[in-house]
Amino acid sequence: MEQQLTLVLLDSPKGAKNVETFEAASSSSSSSSVPSSSDHRHRTFVKFFLYFSLVALAYYFIISSFAVRSPISPTLPQSSSGNVSSAKCDLFTGDWIPDPSGPLYTNVSCHHIQDFQNCLLNGRPDVNYLFWRWKPRDCDLPRFSPSQFFASVKNKWWAFIGDSIARNHVQSLICILSQVEEVEEIYHDKEFRSKIWRFPSHNFTLSVIWSPFLLKSETSSNSDIQLYLDQLDHKWTVQYPKFDYVVISGGKWFLKTTIFHENNAVTGCHYCQGRNNLTDLGYDYSYRKTLNLLRDFVLNSNHKPLVLFRTTTPDHFENGEWNTGGYCNRTMPFKEGQANMKTVDDVMRDVELEVFQKFGKGFGLGSNIRLLDTTGMSLLRPDGHPGPYRHPNPFAGVKNKSNVQNDCLHWCLPGPIDSWNDVMVETTLNRERELYDLTG
Repeated sequence: MEQQLTLVLLDSPKGAKNVETFEAASSSSSSSSVPSSSDHRHRTFVKFFLYFSLVALAYYFIISSFAVRSPISPTLPQSSSGNVSSAKCDLFTGDWIPDPSGPLYTNVSCHHIQDFQNCLLNGRPDVNYLFWRWKPRDCDLPRFSPSQFFASVKNKWWAFIGDSIARNHVQSLICILSQVEEVEEIYHDKEFRSKIWRFPSHNFTLSVIWSPFLLKSETSSNSDIQLYLDQLDHKWTVQYPKFDYVVISGGKWFLKTTIFHENNAVTGCHYCQGRNNLTDLGYDYSYRKTLNLLRDFVLNSNHKPLVLFRTTTPDHFENGEWNTGGYCNRTMPFKEGQANMKTVDDVMRDVELEVFQKFGKGFGLGSNIRLLDTTGMSLLRPDGHPGPYRHPNPFAGVKNKSNVQNDCLHWCLPGPIDSWNDVMVETTLNRERELYDLTG
């Protein structure tokens, strides 16, 4: 995989320079083998020609490399991290632009990548998906700085609450932070779904809590999920007073067959196919109930951490779903307007905006709730999923490749999900500092 990464880097200006230098050196070596009887003035001319050619090539590639990085306009205000930013800028409307610098870590430098998301190790042949960064339309997004992050969260506790996408996200954050300090895992549950880590030199605690519905839920003997729409999951609410920052999210679990309980009575279901004469109220009903309950809990709690609600993550299955032969084999991002969300994602996002949008994507609205609206930027990255590379050599011994199951929901690490941390930190820490500077 390191060889694959090297090949991509050779396509960049820096790599191209190295290739040209190698070829020129080879030519020089050939010319030095000319018999001593050759004309001395001819050898001198060749040497000067090669010298000035190399200087010209070096100058060309230096200029090309500089141009790729798009110089920042000096007329825009600078954030505390040195990049152009603004508290009024919509961080979540923009485009993915080429980034020759690549990710902040690799699957070699980070040891916390779950096997299912370790796309390079599992043999994904293309790596161009690693060389993009998110660019908001009206400002520049500062790149995540682990050292600045640690300085801001010393003695703090940051929690992620949700399903496997929340776990995917926290693993991305750990991979970035572990480039500065290695993390210690200090707790995991029996299923290794909920975990707590600590960065000792900064006394910073990070945790992920498995709570896919955010509510109390039980699985009955017939595999039906009993969902209690008026009770939040105590697994995370009892820990809530410890947290300084919380990233919480719902997701695709609400699409499963669920039986609804309210006020100690069964009130309906979703996708229950008329079971026990229950009324199918739909997944939007249970999702709206959940988010309203969550919102009221956060607003009414005496403890006031900063809470980010991360919006729904669209999948990119094409020609089927995960269990009907759906796949994702694209290798380039979409441009804005090239992709449409599926109906289920559209409905979930509408519910999220209905409940949380009034609290704003920024700050200063008198609430400790903010919206981490990653849906749009995620929709544009069909190339960032493991696809068939959920495990090593997925096509080995397989006659029909269409029979290999694809993952078009979770994200490769490293991959596009790393940019979620850029907007997360800008939404919280950087903009808090900016607001403090503005208000004195």
